[in-house]
Amino acid sequence: MATATATPQTQSKISLAGKVIAITGANRGIGLGIADCCLSNDAQAVYSIDVGDIGEEWESVSKRYPCKLHALKADVTREETVTQAVDSIIKDAGGLHGMVVNAGRTKHKPALDFTTEEIEQLWNINLYGSFYCARVAARAFIKQNVKGSVVFTASMASYRPNKRVPSAPYGASKAGVRNMTHTLAMEWAQYGIRVNSVSPGLVKTAMTYWVPQQPDWEQQLKYYGGIPRLAEVEELGGAYVYLLSDAASYTTSIDIPVNGVIGSKFSSPSPPAAVLTLHSLLVIWHRARSWLELSYGFLFRPFHLEFLCQVHVRGPSSVKRMVGNEFGYALSLL
Repeated sequence: MATATATPQTQSKISLAGKVIAITGANRGIGLGIADCCLSNDAQAVYSIDVGDIGEEWESVSKRYPCKLHALKADVTREETVTQAVDSIIKDAGGLHGMVVNAGRTKHKPALDFTTEEIEQLWNINLYGSFYCARVAARAFIKQNVKGSVVFTASMASYRPNKRVPSAPYGASKAGVRNMTHTLAMEWAQYGIRVNSVSPGLVKTAMTYWVPQQPDWEQQLKYYGGIPRLAEVEELGGAYVYLLSDAASYTTSIDIPVNGVIGSKFSSPSPPAAVLTLHSLLVIWHRARSWLELSYGFLFRPFHLEFLCQVHVRGPSSVKRMVGNEFGYALSLL
């Protein structure tokens, strides 16, 4: 059984040489882009686990990497079919070193308009399917005595709602994936298995063809700043390759946002200058008080440390909620 106690040989070069990678939903779109990037970084073989058929796009990538890109049919919502696919990969390639849990679907509409069937379809693939695939991979890693890597595809929608195209069920499913990442990383660290996720912003795929067609799209790009375009699928691959590689041997339980300009649409506004000033003053006061006590033995009345700690941990934006009933009391104790 693999354990996390032995320190692996440090590998600073990001390479997938000698590694066999499975990617769910890699017959097209983001998954195929990840597969392409893995192969261009010397992966021994990449296997797509997908319920659909391969197309011209897949064939084009396959021709550039003869005998290295393979496709297996499996339904990620049925754990037994994923197990069969992984067993087939290990038998064919001699092992499995990484699993990218990427298969998913999306649907955007107001929450009041979602049917039960639509919600179940999203959660069955995005949430339950992700869990099944990760668990199948972990069992395979443990059986092989391999310190493998699981990488989920989450989404920027898991952080904040997208006001332009809301989808409460989709965002919830991807938030579940990010939470799952942390819990599984904690549970499986004892086996040397690393679990991380990547959160793409809007990427140029068949599911986002409509985005640049919005009449105010150019204006949106100017407003949000940053990189004024959607991401190409290949631009996501670097994050996955790093997390799958031995260069990330001490990296687990993190999410890497790859969002360019579009991530701004999901972010909270910056806190007001007054809040930042208040935060700075509290930090200065706390440090000055500590220095005076240590240097001159001055004794101050107790400071409301809980308030200050919450500002540090939760960030300046928390002050807006706390200032009414907390700051007055804190000042009274100075």
